[in-house]
Amino acid sequence: MKFFSTFILIVFTAFFSSAQSVKSLSGKVQDNEGNPVELAHIRNMSNNTGVISEINGIYTLKIPTEKNVLIHVSCIGYKSQSFTVNSRKDTIANYNIILDVAVSDIGEVSVIGELSPESNMMKIEAKHLNLNPDISGNLESLVKTMPGVSSNSELSSQYSVRGGNFDENLVYVNDIEIYRPLLIRSGQQEGLSFLNSDMVSSISFSSGGFESRFGDKMSSVLDIRYNKPMEFSGAISLSLLGGKAQFEDVSKNGKFTYNTGFRYKTSQYVLNSLETKGDYNPNFYDFQTYLTYKVNKSIDFDILGYYSSNSYQFVPKNRETSFGTIDEALNLTIYYDGNEVDRFKTFLGAFTTNFNPNEKLTLKLMFSGFQSTEEETYDIQGQYYLNELDNTIGSDTYGDSIMNIGVGTFLNHARNYLTATVYSVSLKGGYYTHNNKLRWGAKYNYEQIDDYINQWEMLDSAGFSLPYNGESIELYETARAKNNIQSNRITAYVQNTYNITFTNNADFNINLGLRANYWDFNDEFIITPRLSLSLQPDWTKKMLFRFASGFYYQPPFYKEMRNPEGNINSDIKSQKSIHFVLGNDYIFQAWNRPFKLTTEFYYKILNDLIPYKIDNVHLEYSAENIAKGYAYGVDFKINGEFVQGIESWASLSLMQTKEDIDGDFYYNSDNELVEPGYYPRPTDQLVNFSLYFQDYLPMNPSFRMNLSLHYGSRLPFSSPEKDRYDQIFRMRPYKRVDLGFTKVLISKDKTFEKAKWLNSFEEMWLSLEIFNLLDIDNTISYMWIKTVTNQAGNASRYAVPNYLTSRRINVKFTMKF
Repeated sequence: MKFFSTFILIVFTAFFSSAQSVKSLSGKVQDNEGNPVELAHIRNMSNNTGVISEINGIYTLKIPTEKNVLIHVSCIGYKSQSFTVNSRKDTIANYNIILDVAVSDIGEVSVIGELSPESNMMKIEAKHLNLNPDISGNLESLVKTMPGVSSNSELSSQYSVRGGNFDENLVYVNDIEIYRPLLIRSGQQEGLSFLNSDMVSSISFSSGGFESRFGDKMSSVLDIRYNKPMEFSGAISLSLLGGKAQFEDVSKNGKFTYNTGFRYKTSQYVLNSLETKGDYNPNFYDFQTYLTYKVNKSIDFDILGYYSSNSYQFVPKNRETSFGTIDEALNLTIYYDGNEVDRFKTFLGAFTTNFNPNEKLTLKLMFSGFQSTEEETYDIQGQYYLNELDNTIGSDTYGDSIMNIGVGTFLNHARNYLTATVYSVSLKGGYYTHNNKLRWGAKYNYEQIDDYINQWEMLDSAGFSLPYNGESIELYETARAKNNIQSNRITAYVQNTYNITFTNNADFNINLGLRANYWDFNDEFIITPRLSLSLQPDWTKKMLFRFASGFYYQPPFYKEMRNPEGNINSDIKSQKSIHFVLGNDYIFQAWNRPFKLTTEFYYKILNDLIPYKIDNVHLEYSAENIAKGYAYGVDFKINGEFVQGIESWASLSLMQTKEDIDGDFYYNSDNELVEPGYYPRPTDQLVNFSLYFQDYLPMNPSFRMNLSLHYGSRLPFSSPEKDRYDQIFRMRPYKRVDLGFTKVLISKDKTFEKAKWLNSFEEMWLSLEIFNLLDIDNTISYMWIKTVTNQAGNASRYAVPNYLTSRRINVKFTMKF
């Protein structure tokens, strides 16, 4: 901290002593009725720099002195406009911009050639959401293509960032924090995520080093803004995986708006491609609405409402999996009895009051309530046969079973019920001047968790119940507990962003912030400083350099507190991470088209970690702060017009993350003491590559192609022993290609003379999607088959891969009006 203070003092001293050769174009972006326009892009076309208007419409953009500068302004729902200003001839201190309302496609705003010096948040264009071929259909499918983001399951919307796990990512919608269900064990159960892509106006994402105004988690933040409509519009989409509808409108006086969406999804068609055959009956639906009412120019109200019901019913019948190596080819066959019934219901309501007493000050008071009711019940018996296959090429019995090496029965039982309730009240504020942005906020949470756990597994091999000791019959795994927790959490932050320009027109931004967090459950109080710097030199090559560092301490919510037996550790503390991020944005031209290359190097120091294991998407924590670790790597992203007129991008990440449990050891098969030391964390993935590519027929651009490609190198995993968390093995790489073909039937510039009723549709298209184009068997987890001990007292164990979905074809019809 002494280093930060000294550095800031030196920087400020140098800057204030510099004369400035640029001036600030500042003012307010408004609509025709004088209402402020938020999230408008104001871009200086001479150097490809830009800013985004605040919630009160205020903006400040640096321009060179005594020089004609072309300014371009664009915003979703408004007509774009361009104009030229000269700081010597024109008045630029209060340069208000008035935008005309227009019906515009959500993808018209492009940020390929724009630098954002005030924030390290990465913009994701919402126009790609409806065209991206993806099984889940969730907004997070685009987030997974960002640098530093990893996901090895197409069925799940969850993702890990730079070595973190699924629980380390923040998600906000209109400044409301979004929570996920807690009992989800697999992607099959997950269904729909909270985020409705049809209602979105802007998406921002940071994979580390984010500002203090965002919360207390260790990995990333996803910030979503829902659209405030300017006039009536809507969209309807139908496919083999379900359907969705969205409508939005504004009242005649412009004071009231609504943005409402309904979604239904059934993944039965996709789940039938899994190796476990049976009767899948998944049904997921949700309803979501965003309402706004403008009282006057200073006060307006927002309401966000959400309800979802996810039901997953499964009656397994049989499973057959071939695995092993060339030297040892094996086959597992299981016959099932029983069923599984899971239900997840989620409610969220939020009421926001926005108060803008003047152009510089904004205040926001928010009340919200969240509740998740979850039920996980199953009784499933499986009788398995493990056989060795004939691997002799040319043999008459090649590929057939030649020897039975294991036979047994397992019985899984669960009656798990959980209700999580969170009530929140928060106050946020901002004070904005031409080169300074001061933000502050405070939040109070009341949290209540009611959790009833009753689950066990019985394992029998060759007539012996495992674990077998010759004296008694014991369950293989068991967890029984009843937990009721009530707690209060208080958080607060303050941050300031300051902009200064050198005499050589280099633009510098500094953001310094401080967060505080208190939780009465463990009486823990933490303070975390955060700093980010950006420098944009006045070079011929358009570049932006960024540095961010800060303390990111993550207090437990609930899952981290509960050990595998279901008991709560009341002495649990926050996991701690310190980020160091160094980045560069470079805008260049290739083939006379704009491209942007983003590079980030990072290093994270991790302390007081809670070790965990991953099974599918289920995280099982040790519930103890007993480990330390690190993560470091480099991320690259290049995006631009690889094909003229449409954007594509590619992301490459190289990363390593390890942890060390204090004082851990074990005895190997030779009864030798082994101290593992640093071992790979469950998310240690050396290489991750993602590609999102678009193309069209040059002679007929109404025919389009969208391709999504993912590659993730081998992830570590270990045996299910509860007392060990070191990762021993590596699963196969994750490789997947999804391809979509689209025929645009109706576009904005097309009119119909005979069938005039079709003119009411803004757009209409038909898509053919091929999921898992190469039909690759990707592994999500392993089933461990254990046989009875032999004469030497050793039990054999086999890791049988659980494969994800195979190739499937989907047809989707979408229309906008």
